[in-house]
Amino acid sequence: MTIAIRDARLTDAAAILDIYNHEVLHGSATFDVEPRSLDQQQRWLTERSGGHVVLVAEIDGHLAGFGSLSAFKQRAAYRTTVENSVYVAAEHQRQGVGRDVLAELIVRARLHGFHSVIARIAGSNAGSVALHQAAGFRVVGVEREIGRKFGRWLDLTEMQLML
Repeated sequence: MTIAIRDARLTDAAAILDIYNHEVLHGSATFDVEPRSLDQQQRWLTERSGGHVVLVAEIDGHLAGFGSLSAFKQRAAYRTTVENSVYVAAEHQRQGVGRDVLAELIVRARLHGFHSVIARIAGSNAGSVALHQAAGFRVVGVEREIGRKFGRWLDLTEMQLML
């Protein structure tokens, strides 16, 4: 099995949407509770450029996951910090997809001159914490019961990688 990482294209929007909305409806990797529409997903993709990249992982021509770098905060002083997101289709989890996407996001963050990458991990997602730790991220804080989804309170673990 070969995992190919590449820049996302607008034609990837529907596959990205399927992966993301599955997590919205069934998981706690996002605090979103309403599924996105295809139009919203396409808009999200077109709003990203330069250092704020979206990458996809393909296995045998099938989109298996995606990741992005986004502005951490809007104020100018935060411009050298980005937030990463990584989502993997349920059927491709624990196959190295997340690891490969995250590794390339880190490469891109360095290439664009960012100083720090933040991961904000919702819920008790031990797999995502372990993935980020393996890539060099360190836990810098936990916000307790900051979100509510599926009738339960969710923590948010914040991790940071200094580039």
